[in-house]
Amino acid sequence: MDDISVLICDDSALMRNIIARVIDGTEGLTVVAKAQNGQDALDKIAQFKPDVMVLDIEMPVMNGIEFLKERKARKIDVPVIVLSSIATEGAAVTMQALELGASDFLTKPNGSVSVDLSSVADRLLELLSSYGGSFARHHGKEVYPPDFFMKQRKLRAAEKYVSTHKAASAVTAESHAKEPEKFTMPHFNWAQPEKKEPEVITPLREGGKIDLIAIGISTGGPNALREVFKMIDPHLKQPVLVVQHMPAGFTKEFAASLDKICPLSVKEAEDGDVIESGHVYIAPGNYHIYVERGASGNVVRLSQAEQRNGHRPSADVMFESIAKIYQNHALGVIMTGMGRDGAVELAEMRKQGAWTLGQDEESSIVYGMPRAGWELGAVQKQVSLRNMADEISSVARAHA
Repeated sequence: MDDISVLICDDSALMRNIIARVIDGTEGLTVVAKAQNGQDALDKIAQFKPDVMVLDIEMPVMNGIEFLKERKARKIDVPVIVLSSIATEGAAVTMQALELGASDFLTKPNGSVSVDLSSVADRLLELLSSYGGSFARHHGKEVYPPDFFMKQRKLRAAEKYVSTHKAASAVTAESHAKEPEKFTMPHFNWAQPEKKEPEVITPLREGGKIDLIAIGISTGGPNALREVFKMIDPHLKQPVLVVQHMPAGFTKEFAASLDKICPLSVKEAEDGDVIESGHVYIAPGNYHIYVERGASGNVVRLSQAEQRNGHRPSADVMFESIAKIYQNHALGVIMTGMGRDGAVELAEMRKQGAWTLGQDEESSIVYGMPRAGWELGAVQKQVSLRNMADEISSVARAHA
């Protein structure tokens, strides 16, 4: 197997080393270069040809935004993961970075080094393996799938937990200074899973008039949603609810960035919002979103109940409420993302008679959620990202 090669661009030597330790201690990932600013990164991209890069925003000489503008001008297609602060201004700049072509973002760690590593590692590996792996495969490399890296992280955490409790001793400062040992996975067959024939769902009722559209999406979602909402039918009658797995503090700015390019009105959902035609409601970070009947129409409800499938917001929570309230009068869409969130309750929507779509494998950054939905029989039709806006619009018009 080939390694996914990573370039780290950050003006902080400490941050470069923290991120590098996570990457270089992971089988299947390799740091090929480190850069101190955007100009340095441009030079090293040409020299080292990485599969993915991690980019800080605030840097001397050439900052992250200036780098992304120059990257766009030079037509460099290496995917970029932005390191971002959770401050309000950080969220706004992060959305600007996505508008300039960054693929996704990672919340920049705060606090002690040990907290930094634990808070950033899982998300970092997910993004690097997803975007970097997709880019590497497109350029002829044979690399491990994203699930390999998540499994590796869990096994390593379990080993560390056991060894720590056996030793019953704290990690010393001296051990922090040592180079990380490459973690080697136990032997597994990591070939792509065989395609299963989808289960057959017999709906309880025929598909009816579509009164609501719901989209569940995760890794690869920020740019995919930009693509969909940029091209959506401006005369779409139905309201749209969206669960995009995203941290708290960013979804308001994300909704505002979509509102700039979408012909419909886009906003971060608020508890009690009356669901109106021609509006798009984005689930806030760290809140589940669901639908409830109200005196003057159906309303949005928010909840901080326990995570489902490891997420809050969870697509399953949203789809579950829509299956109950709208039954066969809804359109459910499941798109790129790791794991299975949304698949089970999209199947319930289909059982109730709702119309359903799923993103196809070729255009998904991670064909996890859409695959799970397809295999459960939840997806009536698989659609490429480039055709998704037209397909949603067409189905919605046909059953308006």
